[in-house]
Amino acid sequence: MKPGKKMAVSGFRGAGIACGLKRSGKPDLALVVSDRPCVSAAVFTKNKIVAAPVEWGKALRSRGRLRGIIVNSGNANACTGEEGIKAVREISRVACEALKLPPDSLLVGSTGVIGVPLPLGKILSAIPGIAGRLSPEGIAMAGEAIRTTDAFPKRGVRTFRVGGKTVTVAAIAKGAGMMAPNMGTLLAYVFTDAALRPADARRALREAADASFNRIVVDGDTSTNDTVALFANGACGLPPFAGAELKSFIDALRSLLLDLALMVVRDGEGATRVVRIGVSGARSAAEAERGARAVATSPLVKTAVYGADINWGRVIAALGRAGIHIDPMKVSMRYAGELVLRRGMRPDPEAERRATPKIRKESYAIDVELGVGKGSSYLYFSDLTNKYVKINSGYRS
Repeated sequence: MKPGKKMAVSGFRGAGIACGLKRSGKPDLALVVSDRPCVSAAVFTKNKIVAAPVEWGKALRSRGRLRGIIVNSGNANACTGEEGIKAVREISRVACEALKLPPDSLLVGSTGVIGVPLPLGKILSAIPGIAGRLSPEGIAMAGEAIRTTDAFPKRGVRTFRVGGKTVTVAAIAKGAGMMAPNMGTLLAYVFTDAALRPADARRALREAADASFNRIVVDGDTSTNDTVALFANGACGLPPFAGAELKSFIDALRSLLLDLALMVVRDGEGATRVVRIGVSGARSAAEAERGARAVATSPLVKTAVYGADINWGRVIAALGRAGIHIDPMKVSMRYAGELVLRRGMRPDPEAERRATPKIRKESYAIDVELGVGKGSSYLYFSDLTNKYVKINSGYRS
């Protein structure tokens, strides 16, 4: 399995243009479509308040045979009532007609400010133009068009060999804030020329999202628009994967989505560090994850990470309010591999001194052993900086 350099995937064409939704004039409308039928799968946010495209997408009967995406940035089309749903239906209808596709062949997505009516006319007017600009190299440009506060594009490619042929898996994503995924996250779209059965596509995507996007935290907020989708058109010319071939695809998908997820954390709207919080020795895996999430979403922990402060007291305090079984006398903790807290609530100043230069680096690990069971879990999270406050205090202006 190799990281790829080009975004081209056999049978897919893409484009990204500016249609006037962003004040900056930057690209804000993305389109990617397969020239042949696909097997598709999608997972969505579990937030109870969902954007119109998510509500519409969840109800699509064609969700397993979608041919691609049409996505706008600059406006989330969330909390926009019945007009928001009507807008999604109209975008879908006009785009499918322009591409001569069967109705409901595209997954519609939006990202941006919540609670603002979608400027539908701008999108509909732009659809014929973007349809005419589709090209095999255009997936990367589509990735540019879905960005909002992202400091850099998030995209990647994996290739592997099956039956003497090269199989490609490519993905684009966006996200930097409003990030504490639950089932789906941000916006992420995977395009592959692999041949998959519908059940395998659904399982592979769900498991890959759980091992990547659902393991990251920036600020503790789950978006109204989170969507991860997979489109497999079988253009590699092979029969549906099974056995070792399917495993190769799953490994490539997981590797790719984890890379993208870590890009999101590194971006993190002003983030300077990425930390892996591992919790082991819990009574169950579920309790370990609750503990890890309490640490990863704690503003006190995140600001300490920003200041390169080994403030393990903030970590153990977050664990203590996580609603899990914990015996403080059995807890031990490592920062960047150094045992700074031993069982029995015994700090080690020498270990702290050894760890201090290590936690000034861009990434490191905090590992907590609870000592009350065998459950374990982990998450990746970013620090909290004054730049995050600046970005989000003026997001609508």
